[in-house]
Amino acid sequence: MSGDVVIVGGGLAALRAAEWLRLRGFAGFITMIGDEATAPYNRPPLSKRLLTGKMRESELGFQTFTRLAVNMRLGQRAVGLDATRQRVHLASGEDIPYSHLVIATGVKPRQLPGAPACDERVVMLRTLDDFHAFNRLLRGARRVAVVGGGFIGCEVAASLRQRSMSVTLIDVAPVLLQRALGRQLGELLTEVHREVGVDLRLGTSVERWSTGVSGVSLELADGSTVRADAVLVAVGTVPAVDWLAECGVDTTDGVLCDETCHVVGLDNAVAAGDVARWPNTRFGSEARRVEHWINAVEHGQAAADSLLDGRTSARPYTPIPRFWSEQHGVRVQSVGMPGIADRLVLVEGQLESRTFVAAGLRGDRIVGALGFNSPRSMLRLADIIDASNPIPATVAGTRMTAPR
Repeated sequence: MSGDVVIVGGGLAALRAAEWLRLRGFAGFITMIGDEATAPYNRPPLSKRLLTGKMRESELGFQTFTRLAVNMRLGQRAVGLDATRQRVHLASGEDIPYSHLVIATGVKPRQLPGAPACDERVVMLRTLDDFHAFNRLLRGARRVAVVGGGFIGCEVAASLRQRSMSVTLIDVAPVLLQRALGRQLGELLTEVHREVGVDLRLGTSVERWSTGVSGVSLELADGSTVRADAVLVAVGTVPAVDWLAECGVDTTDGVLCDETCHVVGLDNAVAAGDVARWPNTRFGSEARRVEHWINAVEHGQAAADSLLDGRTSARPYTPIPRFWSEQHGVRVQSVGMPGIADRLVLVEGQLESRTFVAAGLRGDRIVGALGFNSPRSMLRLADIIDASNPIPATVAGTRMTAPR
């Protein structure tokens, strides 16, 4: 492959794409455009180990395994793409030409309607700057409200309880992490948070915000009021695709790609990481996004491979998605795609003990698994899902509610 490569995005997927291009021998010019002024860094610790003081900011950087020789354009925001002339438009007014393009702009926090955007006591947590703003608030805070019961909200609540802070967690769902775990397993995690003193306000939403010198008041739909010195809004994310609005690419829930990571409707372009939506043919033909750390690594490498091999020769990207989260000493793990399962079956342990594994079945196949405090067993199920010819599910056990 000849010509220059431009990578739009300054996160993990972008970094691993650049690294993989070099490891495979690409000697051309690589430019990486990132809207943050900081080189690529590890984001998950922002809600966990960095927040609890168990990790230093200097440890957030990534190790690379070859000389990258990349022109880093940090603190530069892409605002448009001219696909015909093959140029990326920057907010500075500059145009960056490319021969080949990697789209790895990730996601941005979802805005919560009605939240006081100009009040510095109401923050979101996506970037290192966000972390600094939140951590400054915490130094003088006694009461913290977290709006959102997804992974970021739950992990922040757990981290703040480790700091012995008073935490109220608000979510519209009746249980925590319902979308990822389903009602039954979500109830178990909800009880874990309740036991360690998190004040849970579930099945309700924020109807009205009031700000004053004494703090922020959140009036909830159930008639109650939560008062806080600091508020974290963590109600999910949306793909960062605004800059692609005029180039004709399908950006409905991310950048649509084919099974080889090539962007549909765009020449010489691939996408990787949280922003990409593609059909993982191991799990069917539907195009989906996967917002997990491990996928960012593997997707960046696969996109680089596909760029080098070309659209006609590239291989499908068919990973086994996997993630984990630590909350109040409970390790929650997922492998495969349990969210597409017809049913969950408890195959090991007991729910009451909070040490178990549940397999997700779709028809006669294992398509995923969820587990609490069972890392070795989860690895065994990952091997089953990873088989080149998936075997019929022969597991037996207690039927549970599928996470849908």
